Amino acid sequence: MLGLTMLGAAAAAGATVVAADPRVARAATSTFVPAVVVGSGYGASVSALRLGAAGVRTLMLEMGQLWNTPAADGNVFCTMVNPDQRAMWFKTMTEAPLDTLLWLPVINKQINSYAGVLDRVDFPNMKVYVGRGVGGGSLVNGGMAVTPTKDSFPDILPGVDVDEMYTTYYPLANRMLGVNSVDPNWWNTTDCYQFARVGRDDAAKAGFSTAFVPNVYDFDYMEQEALGQVPKSALNCEVIYGNNHGKRSLDKSYVPAALGTGNVTLKTLTKVTGIGRNADGTYAVNTSTVDTNGNTTSSQTVNCKYLFLGAGVLGTMNLLLQARETGTLPALSQQFGQNWGPNGNIMTARANWKPTGSVQSGMPTLGIDARNQAVPVFAEIAPMPANFELFISLYLAITKSPERGSFSYDPTSGQARLNWGPSQKDFAENAAKTLFDKVNAANGTIYRYDLFSGNRAFGDDFCYHPLGGAVLGSATDMYGRVPGYPGLYVNDASLIPGWTGVNPFVTITALAERNMARVIPTDNITN
Repeated sequence: MLGLTMLGAAAAAGATVVAADPRVARAATSTFVPAVVVGSGYGASVSALRLGAAGVRTLMLEMGQLWNTPAADGNVFCTMVNPDQRAMWFKTMTEAPLDTLLWLPVINKQINSYAGVLDRVDFPNMKVYVGRGVGGGSLVNGGMAVTPTKDSFPDILPGVDVDEMYTTYYPLANRMLGVNSVDPNWWNTTDCYQFARVGRDDAAKAGFSTAFVPNVYDFDYMEQEALGQVPKSALNCEVIYGNNHGKRSLDKSYVPAALGTGNVTLKTLTKVTGIGRNADGTYAVNTSTVDTNGNTTSSQTVNCKYLFLGAGVLGTMNLLLQARETGTLPALSQQFGQNWGPNGNIMTARANWKPTGSVQSGMPTLGIDARNQAVPVFAEIAPMPANFELFISLYLAITKSPERGSFSYDPTSGQARLNWGPSQKDFAENAAKTLFDKVNAANGTIYRYDLFSGNRAFGDDFCYHPLGGAVLGSATDMYGRVPGYPGLYVNDASLIPGWTGVNPFVTITALAERNMARVIPTDNITN
C-alpha cells in the first residue's frame, strides 16, 4: 500500500509545515526569505525541491489546503457518486464536466461551501478546471503520465533541446513522479477495464490503433483493490474529487521530497494577492490566509530575493497582469497573457450497444492514437464510474488546434480575463468529430446528446489542460526568466504555448526540471 504519511515524515526530518490558522501555527513566517515559490503544482513543486536541495531557504505558498486529515467518514476525499463539501472550492453545487444523464440533473449535487479540492473558473465560452490543495492539479486529474512523441516535440516547445529533454529530463520527471504501467495480462482480464477494451475494439473496427499509457496510480495497489485486499480508491468512483489511496499525487512525491531537504517551508490556505518590486531589488509578495470556511485569518507581506511563479496558468496570469497593469511591475512585456490554449480538449461520448462495465477504474490506461493523421488527435478512453452499467463510451480528445486565446486585466475584478471566442472551439470539435464519426460508422453506434447541456454531442466549452500565457522564449527567456526583473521566474504550464498533443503534466514537470537545472547555478541562487 502506498505510504500516505510522507509529508509527516518530511516534517519530522526538519521541514516546516506552517498551519493556515495562526492560532495553531508551528512557526511564524519571516518577513524575508531568500526564495518564494507560489503554488504547489507540478512546476512549483519542482522549483521548491531543487531550491531546497541547493540549500536555499524557500517558502512555498499554496492557496488550498493540505489534504491529509480524514473527515467523519474516515476518508480524506469524497467520491464522485456521493460528493460533499470536500468536492469543490467554495461552491454550493458540484460542477462535474458532465451536466446531465438522460437529460436529468442527477450528476451535480448541492453541497456546503468549503475549501474543497476542485475548482472550475468560468470565462465567456470557456470553463477551466483546476485543483486546489497541496499538489495542485495532481490531486484531481486522471494520472495519465504521457510523454509526447519525440518528433512532435519541436512543435510543442520550439527551441528547446529535444535530445536533452528525452535523455535527461523526461526520464527524471517520470522517475520522480512515480510513473508505472499496468500489467497488460491483468488489464485484459479484469472487469474494471472492460470499458477500455470495448473502446479499443471499437477503434480497431474503424482502423484506429490504441496505445497503453503509463500512470502515476500504483497499479500493484489497484490489483489488490480488485481482489478486495485493500481499501478501494480507483475502483470506488474516486477521480476528480481526489483519491484516498494508490495515487502518487505530488503530495506523495515532489512536495515531501522538497520538505525533506529541511530548507523548504510550506504555508497552506494562503493566497498571493499581489506582487511588486522593492527599491532594493527584492520582491514583495502580499498574501492573505483563510480558514477552510473562507474567513480571512491574517494578511502579510513576505519579501524575497527570488520569486518563482508556479501558480498554474490562471494564478500566474492573475499575478503578472495585475502587476503590469497596476504598475507594481510596469516593465513586464506585452507578451504576457498571449498564446493561451486548452490543449485542444474536447469531450464526447457514444451510446454503446455493448456493456462497458458496472465497475470502472477511475484511472485511464488507453488512448486512441490518431496522432499520425492530417489533424492529430489523441483520445483518452475515459471511465465513467457510476457503480452500475451505463452502456456509454466516454472520451477526452486532445486535438492539435491552432486556436489561441489571450488574457487581459479586468480592473473591476482585479483578475485576469480569458478572451476566447465562441467559434474558437470549432477546429478542435471538427477534428474530434472526424475521428468519432468513423468510429460510430464502423460500429453502428451514435453520439450521446444527454450528457452536456444544450443537447450537445461534444463538451467543447471546458478544459482540463490550460497552457500558455507566459510562453517560453517569448514572454520569458528560454528558461523562464522574466526579462527586466532579475530574480523573477515563471516555471509552470504558462510556459507552454497551448498544446502538447497528450496529457501535459509530464512535460510541465520535465521542463521545470530543465529550467531549474540551468537557473540555480547560472544565476548563482543562494541564501
